Amino acid sequence: MSARQRLLKYLRETAKKPVTIEELYKKFKIADDQRKYFRELLEELVEEGLVAKNSSGQYGVPEKFNLIPGRIDRSPRGFAFLIPDNPEREDIFISLENMNGAMHNDKVFLRLLPDSRGEKEAGEVVRVIERANQTIVGNLDKSKYFGFVVPDNKRIFSDVFIPNEKLNGAKQNQKVVAKIEQWPESNRNPEGKIIEILGDSDQPGVDIEAIIRQLQLPQSFSAEVLKEIEDVPLKVKDPDLSERKDLRDLPMVTIDGADAKDLDDAVSIEKIAENKVRLGVHIADVTHYVQEGTELDAEARERGTSIYLVDRVIPMLPQKLSNGICSLNPQVDRLAMTVFMDYKLEPLELTDYEITQSIIKTNHRLTYDEVREMLLHDNKELQEKYDDFLPKLKLMQKTMKKLRDNRFAEGSIDFDFEEVKVILDDNGNPKELKKRKHEVPEKLIEEFMIAANNIVAEDMYWRDIPFIYRVHDEPDIDRMQEFNEFIHNFGYHLKGVKNGVHPRALQELLEKVEGKPEQNIIETVLLRSMKKAVYSDHNIGHFGLGIEYYSHFTSPIRRYPDLMIHRIIKEVLNNGYLNEQRREEIKKQVVNVADHSSLQERRAMEAERDSVDLKKIEFMEDKINEEFTGIISGVTGFGFFVRLENTVEGLVHVEDLKDDYYIFQRDQHALIGERTKKMYQIGDEVEVKVTGVNLDQRQLDFVLVD
Repeated sequence: MSARQRLLKYLRETAKKPVTIEELYKKFKIADDQRKYFRELLEELVEEGLVAKNSSGQYGVPEKFNLIPGRIDRSPRGFAFLIPDNPEREDIFISLENMNGAMHNDKVFLRLLPDSRGEKEAGEVVRVIERANQTIVGNLDKSKYFGFVVPDNKRIFSDVFIPNEKLNGAKQNQKVVAKIEQWPESNRNPEGKIIEILGDSDQPGVDIEAIIRQLQLPQSFSAEVLKEIEDVPLKVKDPDLSERKDLRDLPMVTIDGADAKDLDDAVSIEKIAENKVRLGVHIADVTHYVQEGTELDAEARERGTSIYLVDRVIPMLPQKLSNGICSLNPQVDRLAMTVFMDYKLEPLELTDYEITQSIIKTNHRLTYDEVREMLLHDNKELQEKYDDFLPKLKLMQKTMKKLRDNRFAEGSIDFDFEEVKVILDDNGNPKELKKRKHEVPEKLIEEFMIAANNIVAEDMYWRDIPFIYRVHDEPDIDRMQEFNEFIHNFGYHLKGVKNGVHPRALQELLEKVEGKPEQNIIETVLLRSMKKAVYSDHNIGHFGLGIEYYSHFTSPIRRYPDLMIHRIIKEVLNNGYLNEQRREEIKKQVVNVADHSSLQERRAMEAERDSVDLKKIEFMEDKINEEFTGIISGVTGFGFFVRLENTVEGLVHVEDLKDDYYIFQRDQHALIGERTKKMYQIGDEVEVKVTGVNLDQRQLDFVLVD
């Protein structure tokens, strides 16, 4: 047992009270020359949230101090929820007055409030373990002697105070980056200094640059990383082929969006009997070129994920790898990790599987649109062009449908949100909002990747290997009850919610609302009522997918958890086992990687959403006084939000409702006229006119059309 394990075991199981470091020295017989290393281990455990230190300098595990470690997920309205490190624990509400200086995404210790042990737990932050926001991006509001940086990210609730001597030449309403030098307290704003001026807030291009700075990640790679990859080959070398299954003669293709450059998954299929197929999922072997302990690996780990903004990609790996030797480009040799799955199709049954290292050569680089044209629109020209693979595409379509039907029969939930791709002109201005389709080609790849992710996770789970799982806990009962009350307004009902809800019941509801005006609204509110999927070293299953074992294995070019578990799998395949020392090393790594990757994923999602929302608002700038039909998507005391057919949302202010005084009824999600009893409720269709566009606030203003 490692020193780390022994220390945690003692604090959890043996220590009868909080202990000082001197008592720990004595207990573990730590020699004088080893005390420095022991202190470092202890502080490392404190930083990770596995050990807590009280105001008297004594140590113990958090649960014995009645503390719950987790990360802050803050609302733009000020309150927040703690997302506990333990994914099986329910999220905990934190009011504005109980934040105690914690900011969005900070890692904290929280203590439950004494009167919150009912259905809805609430707590207060007692200590910040790790600060997530070293810099803040926003507009400068400047006075004669000082200024405030008003954050672009509305989840960063506090403006940053900037003394006059630290404005560094920044002017009123410029977009700036502020470095925090003094963290916020209960009644005091954070304080900092301006370290970068991005330009005037209305200057072209400044808006996206601000979103990038918000990520606190460099766009370019360091000189050390670039030097390390100088020797990465442009082609696969012969010595790299040893101990790999040669699949270069197996027909396979990649299927991606037309603009994708980092192709990390290929698929194959063979009919091996009358009612049996062998499905192959072949994933780029990135770990062959990204070695553990290198600067390249450290940089990829810090980034955590590639980030896809509306006008650019901030990659996890340098282009030489992501678009080059690691990308499964057609007609070239590539190293891969392969999962073969043998299925009996009628009735569907997985009969065998194999995970192996391989060498592959893809036949074609297909796009979703090309596959759509061939399978759905019978495009003869494309069918002739890819006639060597067309029968396999049709067999893939059949297999996909079997997998998909089986998944939903077992309780998977299918959110069919309308997604929009913002098309930009040469100057970066939005010229079109194009709806993305999610049809057979997209579902085909989705199903095959889910199947491979499931197989890999279950295999490693039963081998009892330290691993990173993709987990999604079941929703909180109180949030499901609130959701049930909400859907009553539309005539729907979920049974037995007080005893928990099965994902199949939620899928049946989504099937009932499909194609109806309220579909998008109900799907949106349901998604907000559920927990977020996260990475974890503990497997609790994936509620949304209805799967007991799940991981992220299929995108190692753009997600670090996938890269990390490739490394673990290869080690197990090559050695057959992990010795105790190596298991302990990996256990420590996966805990840290899971937590950091979950944080980076949240940051990336916020940045991606912000960049799209910004361009959507910009798209509406020249549409002042134009009229649109929309659906009420949200109701508050200050008005209601309307979602247009092009997915853009705007606000009708309550003061612009001229025919009555309107009262907000929370349980009905409605504004109701005091005199007329006229009701504006989520899901109602309304006609609106655009009256204002505010890029800084990312807000559209509407009024109702008489």
